[in-house]
Amino acid sequence: MENIIFNELRSRDYLVDVGLVESREMQNGKQLYIQREVDFIATNGLEKYYIQSAYSLDSEEKRDQELASLLKIDDSFKKIVIVGNDIEKYTDEHGITFMGLFEFLKLRSLD
Repeated sequence: MENIIFNELRSRDYLVDVGLVESREMQNGKQLYIQREVDFIATNGLEKYYIQSAYSLDSEEKRDQELASLLKIDDSFKKIVIVGNDIEKYTDEHGITFMGLFEFLKLRSLD
């Protein structure tokens, strides 16, 4: 699924990179340095999107894992989670857009 997303982004003339989000967090009374990956950072001129690919978000734990990196990014560029299921596109309370893979492939624009 990641290869499909990558190839589609490249076909739309986006430059595609993998992102890394770094943060310091307290866990079990210890300060830890945490690095989380963003699957894709797609840019084209002034456009920039952070994209996570998740075949399934079948549990709260999996959802939290996929959103953790996006929630640590504090700029105003659009954040998207693409899932393998055929879901109706929606935006959650954090401003993160969720959509199915087929919906993503049909879109002319990520906005």
